[in-house]
Amino acid sequence: MNPDQSPLDQHFSLPKIRRVGPDRPLAWLRAGWHDLVENPIASLAYGLLFAISGDIILIFAWRNAHFFLAAVSGFFLISPLLCAGIYEISRRQEAGLASTHIESLAGWSRNGESIAMFGLFLAFVGFVWERLSAVLFTLLIPESAADLASFVSGILRADEYLVLAIVWLVAGACLACFVFAVSAVSIPMLLDRDTDFVTAMMTSVRAVLLNLRTMVWWGALIVMLTLIGFSTLLLGLIILMPLIGHATWHAYRDLVE
Repeated sequence: MNPDQSPLDQHFSLPKIRRVGPDRPLAWLRAGWHDLVENPIASLAYGLLFAISGDIILIFAWRNAHFFLAAVSGFFLISPLLCAGIYEISRRQEAGLASTHIESLAGWSRNGESIAMFGLFLAFVGFVWERLSAVLFTLLIPESAADLASFVSGILRADEYLVLAIVWLVAGACLACFVFAVSAVSIPMLLDRDTDFVTAMMTSVRAVLLNLRTMVWWGALIVMLTLIGFSTLLLGLIILMPLIGHATWHAYRDLVE
């Protein structure tokens, strides 16, 4: 098999994927920053929506450890879809067009059926993860209504809480890796091309497989920046989410011919 091919190429006709070096994620972030600076109002409007909606969810969820952790992990799962408007801003910037927040909403309607199907897929994955989390909490923490503070202190005191944390983190990491693989370039590709969501997901998996070291580094940067945003009570997401979204568009343009 050609070294530039993955096993998917034996069964499907997919766009050609470029091999890129591990330095490219930083270049994607620089290009994303440029898009943000060129379109500050439209970009930061999305960041503000992320921060406000996230804070509202966490305010209502923090009293229940299960729902709080499910909400945080669910954010990572569905964020590629939520950034569709940000990808549209970068697409227009690449074409030499400025964007307002209203104009960026066209990203949701372009190839809308496929984007909606991908959204349903992510919603299903999120639902499965929430149910799995609920089962783990029920089995290992009978008093599942404990608030977040009780949960954290319990992890430090009791082995069964530590077991839960390890099992939950391993399961969540595996699911997050899967979602990252199928969504790394899927939504930008659906915005840019008249293609179906299955082809977009397979192309994304192929891009990850052919650039594994680079994409692991890119995924780690996304997680690190998102956690920084969470550590600032989500205020950091006002800038960091648009930055990641714009950079993801440039990752797609760099990886997929």
